[in-house]
Amino acid sequence: MPPVARRAGVAALSPPYQIGAALALALVAVAACVHLAMVFLSVAPANTVTKQHGKAIEEWIYPEFEQNWKLFAPNPLQQNIAVQVRAQVRTADGDIETTGWYDLSARDGEAIDGSLLPSHTEQNELRRAWDFYVATHDGDNRPVGLRGALSEQYVRRIAVMRLYREDAAGRTGTVQRVQVRSRTTNVPPPAWSDEKVSDTPVHQVLPWWTVTADEAAGGVR
Repeated sequence: MPPVARRAGVAALSPPYQIGAALALALVAVAACVHLAMVFLSVAPANTVTKQHGKAIEEWIYPEFEQNWKLFAPNPLQQNIAVQVRAQVRTADGDIETTGWYDLSARDGEAIDGSLLPSHTEQNELRRAWDFYVATHDGDNRPVGLRGALSEQYVRRIAVMRLYREDAAGRTGTVQRVQVRSRTTNVPPPAWSDEKVSDTPVHQVLPWWTVTADEAAGGVR
């Protein structure tokens, strides 16, 4: 008698285990399809499905699978946005002094320029924090949604931390309030282009924010 061929893989399992393996593979396939569909809908242009099920899509995507690019409509930056901050400092004598504007984006740019291995913080911390703020506030700087207050706190803490690094309060002073603004300038078009853009900077000035006690004491240094 010719030798009986031995079965391999799933076929070698007993029927109950074959059923279990088939169910596990089916669940993995369904989960993969659902995930791909959710990622696609999160970056796709607004449509009927995203309008009806937007909350469910956001709960699935954020924060683990957040994307910062848009499908079908890549939008390269055409503006330079600098984030700047100034502070009101209480001196050791009890007086309140207002500092000049510190260009935080310029400080990051100087640290990155010429560096072979720039840190992730220098490249992205301030930029992502400002993007987060803009995305959660309207044109009048009013928070939109539940993440508005969180974005304000995030930007404020970064500003306070950077001010203490710059020694804005001196050795004995304390930062009491901070004010953040953005300075937006258009990227000039190439020499061969006939496009005309304004080179006048546009400022978006936020209201003064009070620094909390733990932040003022150096809690975010």
